[in-house]
Amino acid sequence: MNSKTKYLISIVGPTAIGKTSLSIKLAQHYNTEILSADSRQFFKEMQIGTAAPTLEELSQAKHHFIHNRSIEEDYNVGSFEKEAIATLDTLFKTHDVVIMVGGSGLYVDAVTKGLDYFPEVDKSIRERLNLELVKNGLEALQLQLKKLDIEAYNTIAIDNPKRVIRALEICIGSGKPYSSFLNKDKNKRNFKTITIGLTAERETIYNRINKRVDIMIAEGQLEEAKSLIDKQHLNALNTVGYKELFNYFKGEWTLDFAIAEMKKNSRRFAKRQLTWFKRNENTLWFDYKTNVTEILTTLESKFE
Repeated sequence: MNSKTKYLISIVGPTAIGKTSLSIKLAQHYNTEILSADSRQFFKEMQIGTAAPTLEELSQAKHHFIHNRSIEEDYNVGSFEKEAIATLDTLFKTHDVVIMVGGSGLYVDAVTKGLDYFPEVDKSIRERLNLELVKNGLEALQLQLKKLDIEAYNTIAIDNPKRVIRALEICIGSGKPYSSFLNKDKNKRNFKTITIGLTAERETIYNRINKRVDIMIAEGQLEEAKSLIDKQHLNALNTVGYKELFNYFKGEWTLDFAIAEMKKNSRRFAKRQLTWFKRNENTLWFDYKTNVTEILTTLESKFE
């Protein structure tokens, strides 16, 4: 390996596929540290429901960006990009290889490619759109986006209210399509990224997700969600594994139905993750059961 070239090994794939386990094995092999790019594992109040690494796993390799924030903080992908790059700059002074792991596609891309630049827009636009969401539902906002920016409508996660509102506020605030700001001036990176994807047959992925939800419930996810019920209005908690249980606590759903919805929404999330990660043609895909030795051999062949 050319000592001047620094490598970020980015491990991606759907939820519950085994990314954490592989990241620790690679970190131990390269005697290096791990960055989490999972946008839900930043929050210290959300431990069980985000399947964050266990204390035992955290002790096996040094991790960054795990439980380092509070759900009360306004933390976004732009803040993460700045902090992650600063952390990498420091780590690359003493390591040739650093591992990054996470299933949040936007956060992974922020580190590996840089974020798109968007103009500042008036905050009142977002507030108005949030009110519209409550009053008229997501579909009305989707139709608005379809009129203003068909390209964005066809490419963003259209069933995610946050993404739809973000695209709309840029369209309205700038008078230009949201998609026109994509892939313009990205920051150059002073490291090379090698992306490893873990996958499996869809049925296997879904079975692993169902099993993980059962484990979370057994480990106390109900109690964790209950302790956060007063904070349910916060953005961080508008997520799978919490919003379903909030409906149960409100008496709107039975517990069995809430758990079934957690499983269904997690499976949908995994499907979206795979769609996002499959867009990167350079990803080296491995079956989730592949021996780490085989993965290391492939990695070594990619180093200069």
